[in-house]
Amino acid sequence: MVKKEMIAMLLAGGQGSRLGALTAKMAKPAIAFGGKYRIIDFTLSNCINSGIDTVGVLTQYQPLRLNTHIGIGIPWDLDRNIGGVTILPPYEKSVNSEWYTGTANAVYQNLEFMESYHPDYVLILSGDHVYKMDYEVMLESHKENHADVTIATMPVTIEEAKRFGVAVTDENGEIREFQEKPEEPKSNLASMGVYIFSWDVLKEALEALKDEPDCDFGKHIIPHCQERGERLFAYEFDAYWKDVGTLGSYWEANMGLIDIVPEFNLYEEFWKIYTNSGIIPPQYIADEATIERSLIGDGTEVYGNVNGSVISSGVTIGKGSIVRDSIIMQDTVIGEGCVIDKAIISEGVTVGNNVTLGIGNEVPNKLKPDVYAYGLVTIGEDSTIPDGVKVGKNTAIRGRTEPDDYPNGLLEGGETLIKAGERV
Repeated sequence: MVKKEMIAMLLAGGQGSRLGALTAKMAKPAIAFGGKYRIIDFTLSNCINSGIDTVGVLTQYQPLRLNTHIGIGIPWDLDRNIGGVTILPPYEKSVNSEWYTGTANAVYQNLEFMESYHPDYVLILSGDHVYKMDYEVMLESHKENHADVTIATMPVTIEEAKRFGVAVTDENGEIREFQEKPEEPKSNLASMGVYIFSWDVLKEALEALKDEPDCDFGKHIIPHCQERGERLFAYEFDAYWKDVGTLGSYWEANMGLIDIVPEFNLYEEFWKIYTNSGIIPPQYIADEATIERSLIGDGTEVYGNVNGSVISSGVTIGKGSIVRDSIIMQDTVIGEGCVIDKAIISEGVTVGNNVTLGIGNEVPNKLKPDVYAYGLVTIGEDSTIPDGVKVGKNTAIRGRTEPDDYPNGLLEGGETLIKAGERV
């Protein structure tokens, strides 16, 4: 009989709709981060660094890139005969087949997978946060408190607390009340979406709420456990943690990596971040190129000027081009004589010669003002930008665009250019 003390269930099926054009063809956890990694790398690395060698990754939305990246888990030392990493998409059952309809529903549909390891504890994780955390220390806290459920929490401002589940605790850290995205938070301890459940408690809750529509941990499972009188404790985390769920927070988190003393350190020997990086030749920096305060990935060729930017692997930046305060993902080609200001350019994009991105004043995006904001230009995967066009701020482009798509060679600030057949 296989027995594991604690296994992890990693929720990676989210669409990430607030990232707009970046997630049209891939799940949010698969998005590039820091010029080398994908967002899910941080959670997977936390698992293996914490001694957790059995991880179920629950995928659903656009999983191809994620599945290819994870493979059999070799970069994270998760290629095990017993345990290791297992991709868990929704699957056809003999009765009542369905998509995952909520975070807890996704875990419920994989009860059999969890039961096969006879765990004492189950760790529930999200695949779309950037942080380093030792889950073993959290488990010790769970055991010391004789807890049934431990929720990782983080102090935030009261204004920010409205976006999270909020734990109201006593002096021992026991949770007396849990509010899910409250209008008037009674505490500033925000749930990080990281939970440790004692196995029998989790199993009971999932089975009791199996018919609940869109069953979710924060909205349903945690309140259910409280009503039953289970012991719930908060585990307070006080290091770097970033939910990169909006274009603004994603851009800020990447820009934070290029500070002289970055708040989030990717270079620590004792807590490495592992990734599936493939075999890529070294970078090439031409004589006439200049690079300041930037991260440049392997296999990238720079012939122009890069300042305050994060450039992934396999990118080409042409002669005379200037890239400032931007994120450029892998295998993108920037032509010659371009000026790129505060842009997020996804994978496999081709930008023609003499293109200017990020001109003029900020005006709200007409189609999705809450998504395409922060003064950014956002370009989706595999898009093409023709020679000589100019693009304003708070804009989005997706697809293979032609000169005719730009009246007078211009896409004005606040406009969205999505070619037929592409998702907004």
